Amino acid sequence: MQQAVGDLNKPESMAAALAGATAMFLYPGYQDMAGTLAAARQAGVRRVAMLSGSSAASGDTSNAVSRYMIESEATVRACGLEWTMVRSFGFMSNTLQWVPQLAAGDLVRAPFAGVAVAMIDPYDIAAVAAAALTSDGHEGRVYTVSGPEPLRPADRARILGEVLGRDLRFEGQPDDEARAEMSAAMPAEYVDAFSTST
Repeated sequence: MQQAVGDLNKPESMAAALAGATAMFLYPGYQDMAGTLAAARQAGVRRVAMLSGSSAASGDTSNAVSRYMIESEATVRACGLEWTMVRSFGFMSNTLQWVPQLAAGDLVRAPFAGVAVAMIDPYDIAAVAAAALTSDGHEGRVYTVSGPEPLRPADRARILGEVLGRDLRFEGQPDDEARAEMSAAMPAEYVDAFSTST
Protein backbone atom coordinates (compact mmCIF):
# COMPACT_ATOMS: atom_id res chain seq x y z
CA MET A 1 0.00 0.00 0.00
CA GLN A 2 1.32 3.42 -0.94
CA GLN A 3 1.04 6.31 1.44
CA ALA A 4 0.98 9.98 0.58
CA VAL A 5 0.68 13.06 2.75
CA GLY A 6 -1.69 15.91 2.01
CA ASP A 7 -3.63 18.60 3.82
CA LEU A 8 -7.37 18.53 3.07
CA ASN A 9 -7.48 22.27 3.76
CA LYS A 10 -4.90 22.78 0.99
CA PRO A 11 -6.14 21.09 -2.19
CA GLU A 12 -2.85 21.81 -3.97
CA SER A 13 -1.08 19.50 -1.46
CA MET A 14 -3.28 16.53 -2.38
CA ALA A 15 -1.84 15.72 -5.82
CA ALA A 16 0.31 12.79 -4.71
CA ALA A 17 -2.47 11.32 -2.58
CA LEU A 18 -5.00 11.56 -5.42
CA ALA A 19 -2.76 10.26 -8.20
CA GLY A 20 -4.31 7.10 -9.62
CA ALA A 21 -7.18 7.08 -7.12
CA THR A 22 -10.73 6.36 -8.28
CA ALA A 23 -12.42 6.56 -4.87
CA MET A 24 -12.01 8.71 -1.78
CA PHE A 25 -13.07 8.41 1.87
CA LEU A 26 -13.56 11.80 3.47
CA TYR A 27 -14.11 13.25 6.92
CA PRO A 28 -16.40 16.29 7.28
CA GLY A 29 -15.56 19.80 8.33
CA TYR A 30 -12.56 20.88 6.27
CA GLN A 31 -12.31 24.54 5.33
CA ASP A 32 -11.73 23.98 1.63
CA MET A 33 -13.62 20.76 1.14
CA ALA A 34 -15.01 22.03 -2.19
CA GLY A 35 -11.47 22.66 -3.44
CA THR A 36 -10.28 19.23 -2.34
CA LEU A 37 -13.25 17.55 -4.03
CA ALA A 38 -12.60 19.54 -7.22
CA ALA A 39 -8.96 18.41 -7.14
CA ALA A 40 -10.11 14.83 -6.64
CA ARG A 41 -12.46 15.03 -9.61
CA GLN A 42 -9.73 16.51 -11.78
CA ALA A 43 -7.37 13.70 -10.73
CA GLY A 44 -9.87 11.06 -11.88
CA VAL A 45 -11.64 10.18 -8.65
CA ARG A 46 -15.19 9.04 -9.41
CA ARG A 47 -16.60 8.13 -6.00
CA VAL A 48 -16.54 9.68 -2.55
CA ALA A 49 -17.90 8.29 0.69
CA MET A 50 -18.07 10.76 3.55
CA LEU A 51 -18.29 9.98 7.24
CA SER A 52 -21.06 12.12 8.67
CA GLY A 53 -23.06 12.04 11.88
CA SER A 54 -26.55 10.91 12.73
CA SER A 55 -27.41 14.47 13.81
CA ALA A 56 -27.16 15.65 10.17
CA ALA A 57 -30.63 14.22 9.67
CA SER A 58 -32.03 16.80 12.09
CA GLY A 59 -31.35 19.73 9.76
CA ASP A 60 -30.57 21.78 12.89
CA THR A 61 -27.96 24.33 11.84
CA SER A 62 -28.18 26.11 15.21
CA ASN A 63 -26.18 23.21 16.68
CA ALA A 64 -22.51 23.62 15.69
CA VAL A 65 -21.80 19.89 15.39
CA SER A 66 -24.89 19.22 13.28
CA ARG A 67 -24.17 22.33 11.19
CA TYR A 68 -20.71 21.28 10.05
CA MET A 69 -22.05 17.81 9.17
CA ILE A 70 -24.97 19.32 7.22
CA GLU A 71 -22.74 21.82 5.40
CA SER A 72 -20.16 19.15 4.59
CA GLU A 73 -22.85 16.88 3.19
CA ALA A 74 -24.15 19.72 1.01
CA THR A 75 -20.65 20.32 -0.37
CA VAL A 76 -20.22 16.64 -1.22
CA ARG A 77 -23.65 16.42 -2.87
CA ALA A 78 -22.74 19.36 -5.14
CA CYS A 79 -19.23 18.17 -6.08
CA GLY A 80 -20.11 16.23 -9.23
CA LEU A 81 -18.79 12.88 -7.96
CA GLU A 82 -20.78 9.77 -7.12
CA TRP A 83 -21.36 10.23 -3.39
CA THR A 84 -22.45 8.16 -0.41
CA MET A 85 -23.02 9.48 3.11
CA VAL A 86 -22.24 7.25 6.07
CA ARG A 87 -23.99 8.75 9.10
CA SER A 88 -22.74 7.20 12.29
CA PHE A 89 -23.84 7.19 15.89
CA GLY A 90 -21.19 7.22 18.65
CA PHE A 91 -17.94 5.28 18.25
CA MET A 92 -17.60 2.41 20.73
CA SER A 93 -13.85 3.03 20.62
CA ASN A 94 -14.47 6.27 22.55
CA THR A 95 -14.72 3.99 25.57
CA LEU A 96 -10.90 3.96 25.44
CA GLN A 97 -11.14 7.38 27.13
CA TRP A 98 -11.75 5.38 30.30
CA VAL A 99 -8.36 3.61 30.22
CA PRO A 100 -6.65 5.95 32.74
CA GLN A 101 -9.58 5.54 35.14
CA LEU A 102 -9.51 1.75 34.75
CA ALA A 103 -5.77 1.74 35.43
CA ALA A 104 -6.41 3.64 38.65
CA GLY A 105 -9.28 1.53 39.96
CA ASP A 106 -12.80 0.23 39.38
CA LEU A 107 -14.67 3.54 39.32
CA VAL A 108 -15.68 4.95 35.93
CA ARG A 109 -16.92 8.54 35.78
CA ALA A 110 -18.39 9.93 32.56
CA PRO A 111 -20.71 12.77 31.46
CA PHE A 112 -24.27 12.53 30.13
CA ALA A 113 -25.17 9.58 32.35
CA GLY A 114 -28.78 9.56 31.20
CA VAL A 115 -28.07 9.64 27.47
CA ALA A 116 -28.35 6.32 25.64
CA VAL A 117 -26.46 6.01 22.33
CA ALA A 118 -26.35 3.03 19.96
CA MET A 119 -22.55 2.90 19.92
CA ILE A 120 -20.87 1.25 16.93
CA ASP A 121 -17.46 -0.29 16.30
CA PRO A 122 -15.45 1.82 13.82
CA TYR A 123 -14.58 -1.38 11.94
CA ASP A 124 -18.29 -1.74 11.10
CA ILE A 125 -18.39 1.85 9.86
CA ALA A 126 -15.30 1.13 7.75
CA ALA A 127 -16.98 -1.94 6.23
CA VAL A 128 -19.92 0.18 5.06
CA ALA A 129 -17.62 2.87 3.62
CA ALA A 130 -15.47 0.24 1.87
CA ALA A 131 -18.53 -1.31 0.24
CA ALA A 132 -19.69 2.12 -0.94
CA LEU A 133 -16.28 2.87 -2.44
CA THR A 134 -15.62 -0.48 -4.11
CA SER A 135 -18.99 -1.65 -5.40
CA ASP A 136 -21.86 -0.27 -7.46
CA GLY A 137 -25.32 0.73 -6.31
CA HIS A 138 -24.47 3.16 -3.51
CA GLU A 139 -24.50 6.44 -5.43
CA GLY A 140 -26.73 9.06 -3.82
CA ARG A 141 -27.44 6.87 -0.80
CA VAL A 142 -27.37 7.88 2.86
CA TYR A 143 -26.57 5.03 5.26
CA THR A 144 -27.18 5.50 8.96
CA VAL A 145 -25.11 3.03 10.93
CA SER A 146 -25.42 2.20 14.60
CA GLY A 147 -24.82 -0.47 17.16
CA PRO A 148 -27.51 -3.01 18.02
CA GLU A 149 -29.00 -1.15 21.00
CA PRO A 150 -28.82 2.20 22.78
CA LEU A 151 -26.47 2.10 25.78
CA ARG A 152 -26.06 4.57 28.61
CA PRO A 153 -22.51 5.02 29.96
CA ALA A 154 -23.45 2.84 32.94
CA ASP A 155 -24.50 0.06 30.54
CA ARG A 156 -21.17 0.28 28.76
CA ALA A 157 -19.33 0.15 32.09
CA ARG A 158 -21.34 -2.91 33.17
CA ILE A 159 -20.63 -4.76 29.92
CA LEU A 160 -16.96 -3.81 30.06
CA GLY A 161 -16.75 -5.05 33.65
CA GLU A 162 -18.24 -8.39 32.63
CA VAL A 163 -15.71 -8.75 29.83
CA LEU A 164 -12.78 -7.75 32.03
CA GLY A 165 -13.95 -9.78 35.02
CA ARG A 166 -14.00 -6.66 37.18
CA ASP A 167 -16.68 -5.18 39.40
CA LEU A 168 -16.74 -1.76 37.80
CA ARG A 169 -18.81 1.01 39.34
CA PHE A 170 -20.21 3.93 37.38
CA GLU A 171 -20.72 7.50 38.53
CA GLY A 172 -22.24 10.24 36.40
CA GLN A 173 -20.02 13.27 36.01
CA PRO A 174 -21.66 16.58 37.01
CA ASP A 175 -22.49 18.79 34.02
CA ASP A 176 -20.29 21.70 35.18
CA GLU A 177 -17.28 19.42 35.57
CA ALA A 178 -17.87 17.78 32.19
CA ARG A 179 -18.25 21.18 30.55
CA ALA A 180 -14.96 22.39 32.06
CA GLU A 181 -13.11 19.32 30.74
CA MET A 182 -14.61 19.63 27.27
CA SER A 183 -13.85 23.36 27.21
CA ALA A 184 -10.17 22.56 27.63
CA ALA A 185 -10.25 20.34 24.54
CA MET A 186 -12.64 21.97 22.04
CA PRO A 187 -14.12 25.32 20.97
CA ALA A 188 -17.00 26.69 23.03
CA GLU A 189 -19.54 26.31 20.21
CA TYR A 190 -18.93 22.53 20.16
CA VAL A 191 -19.16 22.31 23.95
CA ASP A 192 -22.51 24.11 23.68
CA ALA A 193 -23.61 21.72 20.92
CA PHE A 194 -22.89 18.64 23.01
CA SER A 195 -24.58 20.19 26.02
CA THR A 196 -27.77 21.05 24.16
CA SER A 197 -28.01 17.77 22.23
CA THR A 198 -28.03 15.58 25.33
